[in-house]
Amino acid sequence: MTPLRPGAFLVVLLVGGLSMAALVIAQGPPGGRPGGGQHFRKHTAYRAQPLRLVPATENPPAASRHEFRDTPRGQAVSANGIPEHKVGRFPNENNPNTIQPQGYQIILPEDPQAAPSITPMNGPFGIALNGVFFDPGAAEYWQGDPSLGWRYEPLGGAIDLGLDASFAHVQPNGAYHYHGIPTLFVSQAGASTRQHSPLIGWAADGFPIYHLTGYSDPRNPKSSVKILTSSYQLKTGARPSAPNGPGGRYDGAFVEDYTYVEGSGDLDECNGRFCVTPEFPEGTYAYFLTQDWPVIPRNFRGTPVPLRKEPLGGQPGGGNNDRRPPGAGGEGGFPPPPGGGRPPRGPGGFPPPPPGRGPGF
Repeated sequence: MTPLRPGAFLVVLLVGGLSMAALVIAQGPPGGRPGGGQHFRKHTAYRAQPLRLVPATENPPAASRHEFRDTPRGQAVSANGIPEHKVGRFPNENNPNTIQPQGYQIILPEDPQAAPSITPMNGPFGIALNGVFFDPGAAEYWQGDPSLGWRYEPLGGAIDLGLDASFAHVQPNGAYHYHGIPTLFVSQAGASTRQHSPLIGWAADGFPIYHLTGYSDPRNPKSSVKILTSSYQLKTGARPSAPNGPGGRYDGAFVEDYTYVEGSGDLDECNGRFCVTPEFPEGTYAYFLTQDWPVIPRNFRGTPVPLRKEPLGGQPGGGNNDRRPPGAGGEGGFPPPPGGGRPPRGPGGFPPPPPGRGPGF
């Protein structure tokens, strides 16, 4: 069974105030659960549905401000989280929040290293070169209860989260963020399936993030370019029925519908690999967005830093609108031609992958 992917989703652009009546949502009482704690919306949907995206027809509410620079402490990121492309209408029927400038002030590791074990994502995965977070998870659970172990996949469509044409929407604090491939941004970055992806962002552990394409031979920049594939697949059969699970077949409605099958794709369980890239001709570990789930990685190969340290709704310091990564000198602020970019990673550029990690190494 083929996992759900944005390229294969049946996507409907919302033109008016269409409703998704099949979704059952019951809001609990204000103030959270009895005895305190965070309150989650209660959902009972269990089938994946076609995504219905809000057209990106609106201008962002402010100018995009973002700066990436090297410092003695690491790579300093200052951004307000506003993209340079058009966005959907927010608030909308399924997302009640308004885009607001943020105050991201982040120090990413300057010389990231592969950790002995992977770290599951707990917060944003990384930040795009336009200063918008890659934040694929959602705090939406079957029956509104995280302890039951069934978390909704935003790209599965079982619940409508009001995503726009860049697979993005807005958090209650006004933060616009990407849940899937940011189609308008990668188009601005010049991404093409005919060439290696440009650098599009940085993960919270300091490793680079690329779009869909890489070299067919991870060590050879003269090899052909291909669309890299995920090694995650849908589980077969049916989920447990209530009270232990929502029932129904594994169809991508939930994160737990997927399992990692080592060697079934080009990438490891972090949706990355050790490879050469135009910016790192001597090699680095790199993450890739993929057409198939997880689309945006959900695990870290290195040691991540928390990205949500900023005062909500504030403006980043400096006011610099430079979107260049450290060392970049490319036209328009995007990465330079092959041979440029930051220094290579680790001895010889290739830190050895942990045992059993990293297809092709």
